[in-house]
Amino acid sequence: MRLATVLHEGRPRVAAALDDETLLDLDKAAKFARYETDTFQQMLSVVEEGDYGLEQAHGLIRRAERRALLKTADVTFLPPIMPVQFRDCLVFEQHLKNSFAAAERMTGHSFDIPQVWYDQPIYYKGNRFSFIGHETDVIWPSYAQFLDIELELAIVIGRKGKNIAPEEASDYIFGYTILNDISARDAQMAEMPGQLGPAKGKDFDTGNILGPYILTADEVDHPVALNMEARVNGERWGGGNSRDMHHDFADIISFISREETLHPGEVIGSGTVGTGCGLEIGRQLAPGDVFELEIEGIGVLRNRIVKPE
Repeated sequence: MRLATVLHEGRPRVAAALDDETLLDLDKAAKFARYETDTFQQMLSVVEEGDYGLEQAHGLIRRAERRALLKTADVTFLPPIMPVQFRDCLVFEQHLKNSFAAAERMTGHSFDIPQVWYDQPIYYKGNRFSFIGHETDVIWPSYAQFLDIELELAIVIGRKGKNIAPEEASDYIFGYTILNDISARDAQMAEMPGQLGPAKGKDFDTGNILGPYILTADEVDHPVALNMEARVNGERWGGGNSRDMHHDFADIISFISREETLHPGEVIGSGTVGTGCGLEIGRQLAPGDVFELEIEGIGVLRNRIVKPE
């Protein structure tokens, strides 16, 4: 099942994709079916309901009440969920090697992957308020000259948990979505020697993009092996497969939950797949560029970047 949050007739609606052009407004469908539930008024409620909420959604999809159908052309896609908490990892070795090689060419300094990267998942906490959805414009930050895309797979946490064992961790994944955390590379390179993680290289309004759908975890095997591709103005820039994660999501969940509670609705990114950004291949965005990130089973996340006059 693919779930989205869309704006229609002035309010957000949780919708299930019936195909690439048709959605089912689950809250409206529930009312027509006389379900006594408020579950489908927001995505976080669906996540918190877990299996029971998904069972209800499947029942509504089987009925597919015509009066609750929406056309994708008639809605505005919002982020499928506004994260309760947002963390982003760095678990693709090829991406890191390629990025270090590019940084060496730009700065003249050599970089080696530290042993800690191999020993444990590395992550930072980002701005959970800056998320936008599919087809929404990204506004170029005034302080940056070098803007870049990041092709990532992300998970939505579905259950509350702490000290989660790796063999149980996949049970805590509600679903998968596409993440594009736009990077201001010049700001990022200036601040990273401070050794406190990214700041203005990542944190600006409209800088995080999520969607267009959440693919529920029951649709794929764990660990996931999904093809990923990035295109800019219709030209393929790169991509790979999520099977190449050095630390899979079970390892990531287990590590992050050490003496720390994870909550339903948290979003955790994989980090960029190898060749999933311009830095790795010597490319950068220009004002007006349209970029499409595609992940097998989820769909295409499309946005444009604009620079104010």
